[in-house]
Amino acid sequence: MNKQEMVVLILFLLFWASLYLHELKFLLSAIKNRSWKSSKAALPLHAIAMIGILFLLYGYFFEPYWLAVNHVLLRTPKLKNTSFTVVQISDLHCDQKIRNEKKLVAIINRIKPDIIVFTGDAVNDPRALGLFKGTLRDLNASLGKFAVKGNWDVWIDDQDGLFNDTGFQEVNGRLVRVEKNGEVVFLTGLNSGSGPENLSFSEKDLKDSYSMLLCHYPGIHEELKAPSFDLYLSGHTHGGQVSLPVYGALITLSKYGKKYASGKYQDGTKTIYVHNGVGMEGGHAPRIRIFSRPEIAVFQISPLDKH
Repeated sequence: MNKQEMVVLILFLLFWASLYLHELKFLLSAIKNRSWKSSKAALPLHAIAMIGILFLLYGYFFEPYWLAVNHVLLRTPKLKNTSFTVVQISDLHCDQKIRNEKKLVAIINRIKPDIIVFTGDAVNDPRALGLFKGTLRDLNASLGKFAVKGNWDVWIDDQDGLFNDTGFQEVNGRLVRVEKNGEVVFLTGLNSGSGPENLSFSEKDLKDSYSMLLCHYPGIHEELKAPSFDLYLSGHTHGGQVSLPVYGALITLSKYGKKYASGKYQDGTKTIYVHNGVGMEGGHAPRIRIFSRPEIAVFQISPLDKH
């Protein structure tokens, strides 16, 4: 968390803490005096406090289960007659409690993707590994399923076995060639903690074909000057998990702050996509989402229009 995010978070928490302390004092006074009358000046504060409670209930009981399916059309001269459908999932953060896992499988399998990619952060609780693996195993992709590890995954005891029996290939530093109808896309990735030096190939190995890089942290395209990829897929930020009107993501836990908070970005010919994630931050973090819905990202990588 950078300094700006820390300041914003502290101010945000202080505002709500002071507001609810004021409301608690009013409540205790009302009970003591058996009078619920309030000054007109305090009425807006009561209203804001009530709205805050409603949003908290919404963020806990509703939005975490409201999966969005976001479609992104990407046209490229590197494909001539064939399109690839790529589905990205990220930050499942599985707990013992089942949330979106079954819906995720049902929705993705109806889409019938060519490729599914997972960009890290599997579980909050080691006891949820079975749920995580079962979810990934039940996902179907005609041309392959590929994954990289996130920062939470380095704490899992059996790191090497994280994707065993799921059908997903870990692509840390390794270049994978995927073919459909005689046309090719290339895919690789970097695990959390791996740097550009872990890539075991060069620009010429991409052979002017469409290419994708998976990396849990956003902003890797700024650090990796070569080889250059067409599509960079990441997660980690959860879209802020709590996003404020006008201001946007409250915190991203990214060294780039809100620069790459959520969604699609363009840097010349490079497309960057930062996934909102499916689950929620683990540990003692509250399991809430507000204005930052969990998502499934669907990329249609297609040839340029002939018109």
